[in-house]
Amino acid sequence: MAEPISAVNIDEIKTELKKILSAKRYVHSLGVAGEAKQLAERYGADTEKAYLAGLVHDCAKEYPPEKMEEILMTEYGVPVDPMSKIMPKILHGPLGACDAQRKFGIYDPEILDAVKYHTTGKGGMSLLTKIIYIADYIEPNRDFDGVAKLRRMAYEDIDKAIIYGIDETIKDLIKRGLVIHPDTMHARNDLIIKGDG
Repeated sequence: MAEPISAVNIDEIKTELKKILSAKRYVHSLGVAGEAKQLAERYGADTEKAYLAGLVHDCAKEYPPEKMEEILMTEYGVPVDPMSKIMPKILHGPLGACDAQRKFGIYDPEILDAVKYHTTGKGGMSLLTKIIYIADYIEPNRDFDGVAKLRRMAYEDIDKAIIYGIDETIKDLIKRGLVIHPDTMHARNDLIIKGDG
């Protein structure tokens, strides 16, 4: 049986994150946690889950990308899809979900799913997964062209904000000649199809 969220010690998690993350990444994680909590309040999601998922979403970010596949497969027995092997940096999501269980005792499947897919998104995202996905984009420390517009959109219509964010990411990946993960395409298509319905 999974531990209730109240049994997870936020202060202990913060202390551990300070040890394993760079100062900048830790500040980012706090920003995502706070943003996720506000978005959860806006959309009627569980604010405790949102804060916790935001806090730990990047807990595996500091692993060397070339080691992530090996750690996932040898330590956790998690297979890595061929596309993720090409772009190993995105493996910090799935690896973070595994580490969140082992290191922090987080077993809530909704939180773990939000951590796993916070970079790529996926088709059929839960509200919490959507919140972490967009909170990662718009947390207060982010500064890029269009962030103010995206912040506004996130509080008006989270699905439209995610589509806009994905579109901007895809444009950037194309400009840089990089591959697009199929989960990202599935996330975009799913939201567009549901929006038309």
